[in-house]
Amino acid sequence: MLNYLKRAVVLCCLLICLPLSAQFITLTEKQYQSGGYIIVQAAPRSSVEFLGRSYSLGAKGFLAIGLARDVSGKHRITITSPSGEVKSSALNIASRQYRVQRVNGVPPSRVTPPDDVAKRIAAEAAQVREARANMSDYDFWRTDTFQWPIEGRITGVYGSERFYNGIASGSPHWGIDLAAPKGEPVYAPAGGKVVLAEDDLYYSGGTIILDHGAGVSSAFLHLSSVDVKVGQLVKKGEPIAAVGSTGRSTGPHLDWRMNIRDVRIDAALWIKE
Repeated sequence: MLNYLKRAVVLCCLLICLPLSAQFITLTEKQYQSGGYIIVQAAPRSSVEFLGRSYSLGAKGFLAIGLARDVSGKHRITITSPSGEVKSSALNIASRQYRVQRVNGVPPSRVTPPDDVAKRIAAEAAQVREARANMSDYDFWRTDTFQWPIEGRITGVYGSERFYNGIASGSPHWGIDLAAPKGEPVYAPAGGKVVLAEDDLYYSGGTIILDHGAGVSSAFLHLSSVDVKVGQLVKKGEPIAAVGSTGRSTGPHLDWRMNIRDVRIDAALWIKE
């Protein structure tokens, strides 16, 4: 409860108020950058236009919008209330410089997969997309203060360009890698519903996806054991899995990733220092 009250005070101090039916956007400097996110609070059932996409606020009047890795500069956000009032504001999103990371010792089949696993990889990617597609209206994403799922040395960061055995991966690294011994418990960083629980996906190995609500989700990769089931509700701090080195991995670690709908964001930006 104390952490929740502290978070509420911080958010209230950081509000940028808009004179439109008590509508406002909550932002912090940490969130307000490539890979970050925007939290909008406005009159219930308001509509929001941002980066060419339309969003609708539900009955609770909250919305989370992800800022993709390459989004930066000035962009306009427009909120329209149910009564037709319109407020538009320009947001300046800070750009980031991303690292280049070279990872050696990866099994060649996990760098350049053989043709006979192409269908498996495509099917698993579709399975992950489907798991994220039907998110709930849970409030965990805004009422829980996110914590690290494990304690470990950071060995990989969001947005970095990866080379495996000298070969470009073709996409950035989307998670935070935390090195820890095999079997170390992995804890839910915030409450959520398990929407994916798989022991052996080709690239990510043991994998869990938690739905925190409103399109905000966490994924946990390379697990040695998956200790929850699809449909299960878990609380913040509850053990859900164990650290491993399954899938495309060269040693035991946890790869923690976050999405807001289909936008991959930096999980580290959800940790309140």
